[in-house]
Amino acid sequence: MSKGWSFFNGPRRRTSISLPRSHDRINEALSHSSYTSSAASAYASSASTPANSANHTRRRSAHSSATLMPEYKSGAMNQGQRVRYLKTGGIIVFIVLILYFFAPRDGGGLSRSPLHGDGNTALEGAETKRCVKSYSKNKPLIQYALMIDAGSTGSRIHVYKFNNCGPTPELEDEVFAQTEKKEGGSGLSSYGADAEAAAKSLDVLLDVAVRSVPAGYQRCTPIAVKATAGLRKLDEQQKGASEAILNAVRARLETKYPFPVVSKDKGGVEVMDGKDEGVYAWITTNYLLGKIGGPDKTPTAAVLDLGGGSTQIVFEPTFKDSPHGGMPEKLAAGDHKYELSFGGRFFELYQHSYLGYGLMEARNNLHSAILTSIYQDRKNTAEANNQPESKDWLSKPILNPCIAPGMSRKVDVHLPAGHPLGTTVSVNMTGPAEGTPALCRGFAEKTLEKDAECKLAPCAFRGIHQPSFEKTFAREDVYLLSYFYERTQPLGMPESFSLKEMKDLTERVCRGEQGWDVFGTVEGAMAELMDRPEWCLDLNFMMALLHTGYGMPIDREVKIGKRIKGSELGWCLGASLPLLNQESGWQCRIKEIPG
Repeated sequence: MSKGWSFFNGPRRRTSISLPRSHDRINEALSHSSYTSSAASAYASSASTPANSANHTRRRSAHSSATLMPEYKSGAMNQGQRVRYLKTGGIIVFIVLILYFFAPRDGGGLSRSPLHGDGNTALEGAETKRCVKSYSKNKPLIQYALMIDAGSTGSRIHVYKFNNCGPTPELEDEVFAQTEKKEGGSGLSSYGADAEAAAKSLDVLLDVAVRSVPAGYQRCTPIAVKATAGLRKLDEQQKGASEAILNAVRARLETKYPFPVVSKDKGGVEVMDGKDEGVYAWITTNYLLGKIGGPDKTPTAAVLDLGGGSTQIVFEPTFKDSPHGGMPEKLAAGDHKYELSFGGRFFELYQHSYLGYGLMEARNNLHSAILTSIYQDRKNTAEANNQPESKDWLSKPILNPCIAPGMSRKVDVHLPAGHPLGTTVSVNMTGPAEGTPALCRGFAEKTLEKDAECKLAPCAFRGIHQPSFEKTFAREDVYLLSYFYERTQPLGMPESFSLKEMKDLTERVCRGEQGWDVFGTVEGAMAELMDRPEWCLDLNFMMALLHTGYGMPIDREVKIGKRIKGSELGWCLGASLPLLNQESGWQCRIKEIPG
């Protein structure tokens, strides 16, 4: 990774995310030692004042008592009166100390309480029911982190609230918001060369953050913006456009909002590496499932994330010992290998990100493959009959086996460079008289390029090495995220199902309305199907990707998910955990004093 966080140590693919554990010097990435270097030291100097004052009071009382003793002996004050005065004075000092320590103050959520040992309490508006003090005096009880997911189809913000009741930060709450959906997308890349408009599009999300984070915490709540496939592809079309947008976003964050922005060298506002996107999603899922970050060494889940522009696969393969005493099989070296330290455990992950194989890109790939096939057939026919080529057929409805019967959709198809039909053509894709899911599946599999050269076997597709799912990940959970969820859950699919059941769903959807009667009992399903002619295409691509591409057995059980324990799945939480440590490239912002 060229722009890793501070918890990335060692070579490019070796990563360390260290959650704090007691008496563990290695695992200090989230120990907040840097966080408290300014806030806690400032607190410590002020917190020592009452103790010094109390010592000074005791010395002054002793001196006063010595000078007044002759008068006491003369009868001006008897012993009982002296005791009452001393008790009253002690009570007053005690009350003053209590008021001092419980008084709210700025400092990123550090509010010390002498009644709760070395821990810190929360500022007003950020209380937690989990505990009354932080696990350590070097940690605030409550911390917030902000992450903006600038995706290809829209932007989303996650406002995370953590408590430090134990040695490992616990996610307590999450606020989620997204930009309004619109045709063509509402992501940063949809604004093209208008960088300022792209930056302003995030205002609606940042307003949510301002309302969600208590004022006393805002100047110590870090924010990062991670763009994904949309901006990756924008640079291919408009050189320098992505960088201009990122610079405009950073400038707006730094001048219009109170949150500290993670530094540029730590990747605070950046186009995220697809490899990190998949691994962060894996961390999020397994952290929320309780499979990592805790004391138990439980098997982890695989995570397959399908976005709009790219798709990622991450899992922890296991290899059987080689028979007859030979060398044990292990994960081969290469960019696909991702070494990760998290919460005191070491993981050797397989990962790959396929740019251009997100669902929106897959639609275009299939439409392009269908047009190319029709063009080639017409060209061959024209040559055989000694007739000139014609493109008149592009203005007529084009039969598309991936569109449900009786439905049509006007589509702008982007073709590869040098294509004989041009760079972009606008056509009317129409479904056949009867559903042809097998034919659609064939086109979907063709876009995977399974016949590409495989230099390191075994391979998934496009010649990319991948350990066999059947041999190295046969039993553990497989979680399908993002569009996998959004294209199956609305049609009534349960949280867990087999690929065979997904195949049956696909075939029924591709039949058209005559096969949709079963969806009448699923709320909203018919409206979804009627509104999206591409449902057949989407499901066929997913089946091709999972079964043919990744090589998952047809009877393999998978799980779909959008949330676990109320928290959104995806890469954002995994990328936000390191932000709890200031070594990830941010400092609390100082309040401006009016002149």
